[in-house]
Amino acid sequence: MIHNLGLQNTLFNQFLSELRDEHIQKDRMRFRKNLQRIGEIFAYEISKTMNYETREVQTLLGTKIMNLLAEQPVICSILRAAVPLHEGLLSYFDHADNGFISAYRKHKKNGEITIRMDYVASPEIDNRELILCDPMLATGSSMLVSYQTLCELGKPRHTHIVTIVAHQEAIDYLHKNIPSRDFTLWVGAIDEELTSQSYIVPGLGDAGDLAFGPKIQN
Repeated sequence: MIHNLGLQNTLFNQFLSELRDEHIQKDRMRFRKNLQRIGEIFAYEISKTMNYETREVQTLLGTKIMNLLAEQPVICSILRAAVPLHEGLLSYFDHADNGFISAYRKHKKNGEITIRMDYVASPEIDNRELILCDPMLATGSSMLVSYQTLCELGKPRHTHIVTIVAHQEAIDYLHKNIPSRDFTLWVGAIDEELTSQSYIVPGLGDAGDLAFGPKIQN
């Protein structure tokens, strides 16, 4: 199942438009804040699909039966661009366990692109709800490698893949390689074009560089 929040008339699109705007992008703090805000909206929408249980809450004047999350999810982000998005998700799922994974595209001189995995830190994910986030989903390769690496540590009950801007090629790639029953895709927009270097157009640029500054290419 795919949930495209950008198709709804909400403030989500205001924050997304500011992420795309080349003038507003120059303010790194605002860029990171908008990533965080979008993460919060994703968290709220994802929470509607989760399991709840009734619990008794004691107030100063009495008790109240309320429906609360039966279990907190595990939030895992792909470094480094997803850190502000992760913060937004965590600000709503504030009792969640957290994981971090380094998976990125390595461009070779002959034009070949490989996925390099350097670091994985994850809590127990077996039979738990996993939220795996990265702002951009261009080819889906980094996301798939990250998902498969985490599944070697345990099998999530269900995985919510969260991305802000995706390309249809990446969506098709994930559906080809992950059983549909095992994951839900949450996106903010599906853009039309993918360059030969696998950059989404119009996209928004390099989310990591815009949030934290340019990196040395190696």
